[in-house]
Amino acid sequence: MNESYEAKFLTTKEVAKLLKVNEKMVYSLVNEKGLPATKITGKWMFPRRLVEEWLEMNILNLRQNGVEKSADSGRLLLAGSDDLLFGQALTLFHKKAHGIVAFFASLGSMGGIKCLRRGSCHIGVCHLLQDDNNEYNFDFAEKELDRLPVFVNFSKREQGILLQKGNPKNIRSIADLAGPGVRIVNRSVGTGTRLLLDYEIAKSAISTSDINGYRVEVSKHLDVGLAIIAGQADAGPAIRPVAGLLGLDFLPLRWERFDLLVAREHFFDQGVQQFLGLLHDPAFRKLADGFAGYDLSLCGTMVFPDNVSNGE
Repeated sequence: MNESYEAKFLTTKEVAKLLKVNEKMVYSLVNEKGLPATKITGKWMFPRRLVEEWLEMNILNLRQNGVEKSADSGRLLLAGSDDLLFGQALTLFHKKAHGIVAFFASLGSMGGIKCLRRGSCHIGVCHLLQDDNNEYNFDFAEKELDRLPVFVNFSKREQGILLQKGNPKNIRSIADLAGPGVRIVNRSVGTGTRLLLDYEIAKSAISTSDINGYRVEVSKHLDVGLAIIAGQADAGPAIRPVAGLLGLDFLPLRWERFDLLVAREHFFDQGVQQFLGLLHDPAFRKLADGFAGYDLSLCGTMVFPDNVSNGE
């Protein structure tokens, strides 16, 4: 967040130079290939970090089989959404799973699904609210993937808005984020948290352009809280566990389903099964007790399909 505005955003000309294409092609990539962009005062601007991630996710000469044929080779690859309890689960996994190392790429929920599409991870970690305002992840996975993966719930967790201790700006609703003197910090495009915030803004009487700091992005929930503690923002979207951890106030929005999307061809791999088995371990459940804002009533449950056989 200390980077200059110019360093964080690229112009159309700079993106064209980076991609070695003409400027007209840049607009085509925005419309047809999802190149991350935003219009600021009538001009297209491109978040540098998101452009770099977009490039990584659209490499054409990546091996079609992507990851190793199985997670039995000693590597378990996961990609997707950031979460405090999930991070703790990875640490516990390394203490208990002898011979297998888990690698996690924090790319946001859409990043996790795209990694599954490319075959570059075994498990995608996602919490994308669908347009029906009820279900999570299915529509997004169906759009991106040729075949739906196995959905296993990791947790339910409470999403909302982190606020300065004591809520000095008296923020009581989404509309208050556009109040005078209020400044927020946001999550990245492609994250489920950003999607939820945009959904709530769309339901309100304000627009994103009314919110000071809407385009200031950080990559993790914890970073939102740290920015607020540092006085760089008054509020920001994140999960309740961060509020409890950092002693911040919290405006709740909704409980959401946070799922693990497992590539079917890897579901019975040793590493995948060891990680899923961890969800029922008393040691993991005890970790969750240390945070407010998690519900493990569905944790470890196969959400879709009802069952899966080793022959699939």
